[in-house]
Amino acid sequence: MKVEYFFPTVIYIKDIPNALQLNQYLEQKIIQWSQQDKGEKKTNAGGWHSKTDMNKKEEYNPLTKELFNMQEEIYQKEHLSLKPVLGNMWANINYPGCYNRPHVHPNALFSGVYWIKAPKNSGSFMAYDPRPGTHMSMPTRTRNILPPELWREVQYSPKAGTCIMFPAWLWHEVKPNESNQDRISVSFNFLQR
Repeated sequence: MKVEYFFPTVIYIKDIPNALQLNQYLEQKIIQWSQQDKGEKKTNAGGWHSKTDMNKKEEYNPLTKELFNMQEEIYQKEHLSLKPVLGNMWANINYPGCYNRPHVHPNALFSGVYWIKAPKNSGSFMAYDPRPGTHMSMPTRTRNILPPELWREVQYSPKAGTCIMFPAWLWHEVKPNESNQDRISVSFNFLQR
């Protein structure tokens, strides 16, 4: 029997080079920022969410450069024309017990997250099958461990220095931080122009 896969949802994952130095620098800058600005309420349940103009702040250029490098790789893989534009970017500090509710990122092409500080049990990133038809039934399976193409959700444990990018329309959330330390990340949206 021939098997073909169509309409896949691709999630790109990359370990950023020199992440240890970059993360030490970013953590210090973000904590200072959070002490000077009360932040915003978006999808965050508790925690601190910066304003979304982080990409316009020169001190964060070392990170934006790496995000553009990753976007260029994605553009080549997906045969995209024009150029990626970093529409907005923001920092998140999820204190113990804090999380981000399920959401999508309207008016963007790719969204993503870069983890700066990610203690064990600090809240998994969850992405959900975007096809509505898969949620209409729950078939009985012959085994408990399924191949990825049959999953309805995927869970990523955050890892400092790792970046993931995904289609902006993909429903996702961050589970509660069950550690006793802060979880620090940067989220962003890329457009095409």
